[in-house]
Amino acid sequence: MNVVATVVFVALFVGIAVLGFASAHWRKGDMNHLHEWGLGGRRFGTWITWFLIGGDLYTAYTFVAVPALVFGAGALGFFALPYTVLVYPMVFAILPRLWIVAKKHNYITASDFVAGRYGSPALALAIAVTGIVATMPYIALQLVGIQVVIGGLGFSTQGLMGDVPLVIAFVILAAFTYTSGLRAPASIAVVKDLLVYITVIALIIVVPYKLGGFGNIFAAIPKGHLLLPPVKDGNLGLQTFYPTLAFGSALALMLYPHATTAVLSAKGPNTLRRNWVFLPAYSFMLGLIALLGYMAYASGIAKLPELAPYFKQYGPQFAMPGLLLHYFPSWFVGVGFAAVAIGALVPAAIMSIAAANLFTRNIYKPYINPNCSTHKETEMAKLVSLLVKFGALLFIVFLPLTYAIQLQLLGGILILQTLPAIVSGIYTRWFDAKALLLGWAAGLVWGVWAASLSGFKASGYGLHIAGLVIPAYIGLYALVINFVVAIVATLVIGALGMANKQDATVAADYAG
Repeated sequence: MNVVATVVFVALFVGIAVLGFASAHWRKGDMNHLHEWGLGGRRFGTWITWFLIGGDLYTAYTFVAVPALVFGAGALGFFALPYTVLVYPMVFAILPRLWIVAKKHNYITASDFVAGRYGSPALALAIAVTGIVATMPYIALQLVGIQVVIGGLGFSTQGLMGDVPLVIAFVILAAFTYTSGLRAPASIAVVKDLLVYITVIALIIVVPYKLGGFGNIFAAIPKGHLLLPPVKDGNLGLQTFYPTLAFGSALALMLYPHATTAVLSAKGPNTLRRNWVFLPAYSFMLGLIALLGYMAYASGIAKLPELAPYFKQYGPQFAMPGLLLHYFPSWFVGVGFAAVAIGALVPAAIMSIAAANLFTRNIYKPYINPNCSTHKETEMAKLVSLLVKFGALLFIVFLPLTYAIQLQLLGGILILQTLPAIVSGIYTRWFDAKALLLGWAAGLVWGVWAASLSGFKASGYGLHIAGLVIPAYIGLYALVINFVVAIVATLVIGALGMANKQDATVAADYAG
């Protein structure tokens, strides 16, 4: 066990836990109301919102998985960089309008908006269930970062006893989320991001210096790792798959429930617009994080006797932790590992709150207990947030990591099918709710079927039919099918005089 690193790690983790519990008294509000517990009272200003959204979208799995993908697969790992650049112009135009109408009608979730906009509890239920299912494995994957750094500290992560540190971490997470709601990850996000920036900047300066500069690093990388595979015999391969994966991932990112929760917690639409201008700073940081994969490859740390056992157990996931262990003193290893672990707690907390909001507002209240009080509604959300975390923990404890990753990749395809109902609803009431429900079902069924043919592998997320591979992100194919079915069905329903134009909102609700 690395005693010094462990002491620093535990000290920072305990400090974060204390901050999480203390957050209940920050900007105090009546925590018996769901908008206070689950959205922080919609009072977060520009800087807190910036840290919260950044901490929400750039997770611990990002810090571990992006260098791991670059280390193992080369240039393909950089797809995360363009998709985070693409997402900001889209959300700049779309999500402030959602905030405005949500504030006016006290909508807590995107499904609340869908229910009001289309007058369709069934469509709102479909959107809520999709969001919860897509979020669960995403929470589980935050555990990957904690698992890897706990192993790097010298603790075994094998067997039942190996899961004890993970259980302790998530019990602490569950406790301060239950008491403090969204205020906890909002306050912790500030500390988490500072630790991440310090760690990444130190890695970017120290490791190239030790290796003789970036020139030596890139010279040690095989050409196949630096470039996408070339076009051969008319087969575009990754040349086509890469941009479609980036674009599809950008569309999906803004639809995840945790993204919506962070957005609706802001003080106002202008707060959000300012954030979309400054959030690309995280994309710059993501580019530096991706470069760590090349540094790990060039340094040859996977073959070092003291680190080889870790790479054997965790594979490329140990690329970034391996750099810390090899090039930095123990006390800084503790800081860097704490940044990864805390980086898991922030998004996991927001995701569990988002899933709890969806269940409570769009399943429990309309279908199980329509007459529940405001207090009962909030208590149910707190309870569900605990159950969601427990379910995510079971993913890691009882299922191979590969399954969790496959389910999270599938989650991107699933969440994309909510786009027609949510995004089109922000701008137009032309679609019929029944048509949108048919489109959602068609896109969902086709997307799951097509993904199963590719074995749920990210690199194989082209369309596989009868031995033919059409290289583009399956989620986009499914989304196109979704839209086509919804458009045709809306026209048919309108022609039959069966259209439902019920709408709880008016045009003026979207202005501001």
